[in-house]
Amino acid sequence: MDRFARLAASVLAAPEAVVAVLVGPADTEVLECWPPERSPAEPWHAVLRRHVARTGELLTVDDLTRWAADGHEAALDGAEGAFAAAPLYGARGECLGVMAVHDPRPRAWSGHNRQDLEDLAGVCAAELRLRVSTRRANEAHHGAQEAREEAQALTGAARAAERRLRVQLERSELLLRAAELLGNTLGLDQVRTTVSDLVSGDLKPAYVGLVLLGDDDKLRRAVDTASGPVPLEEQVPLYALTDGWPTAQAAQENRVVSVPDRQTLVDHYDPHTVVVFDQMGLHSAVCVPLPGTRRPTLGALVAAWDEPHETDIHERAVLTVIAGYTALAVERALHLDERTSVARQLQRAMLTDFPRTPGLELAALYRPAAHHDMVGGDWYDAYPVLPHRTAADGRRPLAVTVGDITGHDTHAATLMGQARSMLRQADVDRGGSPADALVSFERANDQLHTRISGTLVHAHLHPRPHGAWLLRWTNAGHPSPLLAHPNRDTERLTEHGLLLHPGLALPEGRPVHERLLEPGSVLLLYTDGLVEHRGRDLEQGIDRAAELLARTVADHTPLPQALDLLADTLAGPDHGDDVVLLALRVTDQGVG
Repeated sequence: MDRFARLAASVLAAPEAVVAVLVGPADTEVLECWPPERSPAEPWHAVLRRHVARTGELLTVDDLTRWAADGHEAALDGAEGAFAAAPLYGARGECLGVMAVHDPRPRAWSGHNRQDLEDLAGVCAAELRLRVSTRRANEAHHGAQEAREEAQALTGAARAAERRLRVQLERSELLLRAAELLGNTLGLDQVRTTVSDLVSGDLKPAYVGLVLLGDDDKLRRAVDTASGPVPLEEQVPLYALTDGWPTAQAAQENRVVSVPDRQTLVDHYDPHTVVVFDQMGLHSAVCVPLPGTRRPTLGALVAAWDEPHETDIHERAVLTVIAGYTALAVERALHLDERTSVARQLQRAMLTDFPRTPGLELAALYRPAAHHDMVGGDWYDAYPVLPHRTAADGRRPLAVTVGDITGHDTHAATLMGQARSMLRQADVDRGGSPADALVSFERANDQLHTRISGTLVHAHLHPRPHGAWLLRWTNAGHPSPLLAHPNRDTERLTEHGLLLHPGLALPEGRPVHERLLEPGSVLLLYTDGLVEHRGRDLEQGIDRAAELLARTVADHTPLPQALDLLADTLAGPDHGDDVVLLALRVTDQGVG
């Protein structure tokens, strides 16, 4: 019974719920509570439960304090908040117990709340009746030998009742699965697939569809990406609320619409509905509105059968509850999709178009995490610095950065934009080494309380004679850059300092490291999404990246294709983190 207490608390959005089962001649209460540790010990709670058991009627109280003051019930000292309870009926109409929810704060119970409580109480009572029926069947089966015929008759009747109750129990379990599975969905595609699997498995319709109402008052059919579109979704993907479709009627009138047979379609709906139903071999359907929290309806859930089918009251109750869970999942998915889309646009807007740099070939790759809800703070950047140090051949110093701000949400993407801008500003203002710029950035991060944390590599490249470039870099806890030389082994630039974190003491300075890059050298900067994966050591991932980089340099692979090879081989298609790579090759351009 604790499952039903948990479901009641979830559906009615109440902090506390209890199922009280009456046992024995004295009707002793056995309590199953949610949360388990919150057993209602207050005397007034028991008084109200006994009242519901005695009257056999649904009780909803919006404000217990005011209700008690009006003289409705004695012995309610200390009662506060809102209370609602429904009786649990047995097969003969007797009271088996009470399902109750309590909210410490006053609230107005809506008609939907009362209906949800009655539906849940009915399903809970069905399980109790099943237990009673099974016990009676066993008692009858093991009766005396002289009463065998009577016992057999009773057993047969009990088994028939058990079968009926078994169906109700299976549907109660379906509601529990629906609450759990739909509560864990993220995107609309996942909602569409989950609701199709739930309804198809229990009620066995030939088709399950989901129709969503847009801001333009148009209905759009959501396609199950796991199985692909059906004729109904291909031929009529978009239609108006006023069009002659059963789903449009359900959404517009916000009520369950039943189509028990083909003739009902012919008599009451658009002729195109008959054509499409015939193409799919459908004969009946039921359409249930999706209740919204910000507007009356979000659309409709439709289940259709390939034979005439009249939905009974229990099937309608099941579909109505599932439609409610689906509506909550749809609203959550739409909000998440919109938030993720904005964050991705912000993240992509921060990715730099590279400046034209004689003597250097640059390429970059950014791949978002495979999970659509994962938005990170990974970025790359490249921009000219120190104009007064431009070489005689026109080569100008260049700053490059690859970083990873902590987090996988919109806030992380926003902080990434701030970090990128702050580091650029520090480079322009300080005009010194990459370490000077990073220390200036950290000082601003501390004083402005932006609380940016993460890792990065920030480097300056200075032109040197004979087409070479001097690489000067500082590393704040980031994976080691890789330097592939044309005629010797690939080098891991392992020198690094502390990562960025507002809780660490600011360093007085950061070290600067140097390497001379000769023509043909390739430098690779990357984020941990490339090399860090479950089941594989980070160092192994970096070693593998070094091997692949050396091969592409030896094969003279163009940088864009080389980055694709690295990402495809190491990160793969189902990477759980963003992947950023920035590579630069020293060319012979500008030599002499």
